[in-house]
Amino acid sequence: VHPNVSQGCQGGCATCSDYNGCLSCKPRLFFVLERNGMKQIGVCLSSCPSGYYGTRYPDINKCAKCKADCDTCFTRNFCTKCKSGFYLYSGKCLEKCPDGLEANNHTMECTSIVHCEASEWSPWSPCTKKGKTCGFKRGNEVRVREIVQHPSARGNPCPATSESRKCIVQRKRCQKEGKG
Repeated sequence: VHPNVSQGCQGGCATCSDYNGCLSCKPRLFFVLERNGMKQIGVCLSSCPSGYYGTRYPDINKCAKCKADCDTCFTRNFCTKCKSGFYLYSGKCLEKCPDGLEANNHTMECTSIVHCEASEWSPWSPCTKKGKTCGFKRGNEVRVREIVQHPSARGNPCPATSESRKCIVQRKRCQKEGKG
């Protein structure tokens, strides 16, 4: 063992030096170089920090840097969260989303465009006038439908959910209240 290398190390290091910090890690820990001013110090961590991904080798587990536009990654070429200003799509960080996809500014991902979907129209309501179904000749009837899928930002907007039309009833008298 070199005179500057110690076995009595702190914080998960298997071997270390006063000048360079950790040189190797205890089993299952990841080795990463942290910049400290002009100097790089070896550190042993249970998981890699943001901007790094871990690779396990028989002799050492290392943390390696993600691509520059990537905040967290699974491997060098597969990003899981992009840096500000980039949108995640299939493990890549893009400045704008491909055709057919839209940028979701909440999740910072490229997502499929979703168009509005409405249910079928209900049957027409009874013909009424001022809330009554008798005592008039001309009135209005209404039908409605539900929105079953709201659109995404670039999706087609929703249609009207109600419509009314004029109607004519065979004039019938209203029955007097209290009599059959």
